[in-house]
Amino acid sequence: MAKPWRLTRQAEVSLTNIASWTLETFGRRQASAYEEDLIARCNDIAAGTAVSQGCRQLVDPDLPEDLRFTRCGQHFIVFIEDTDSVIIVDVLHARSDLPGKMAALTGADLSREH
Repeated sequence: MAKPWRLTRQAEVSLTNIASWTLETFGRRQASAYEEDLIARCNDIAAGTAVSQGCRQLVDPDLPEDLRFTRCGQHFIVFIEDTDSVIIVDVLHARSDLPGKMAALTGADLSREH
């Protein structure tokens, strides 16, 4: 059974920016399709079926042990899973400064519900 998932404020901002850029660059159809892909991947994470990796192993050994990521298109969805829910911490472009952005996530506000 899938766990409920929620977005941090940073994840909401990132998703809004991704939607705006995709709409302006590729049009409504592609923006809708990519939005569906991102939501489906969040649902996969919550269901435990998304292939993911620990950020600590690949990005920085000082990151929290439970910070993980999975790929969706040109983005990485960064998340933390606890016993009751999944917190989508941020959505980062594959060509961004991943170590720098992930290091900044350690203090992310996790209070925003989805």
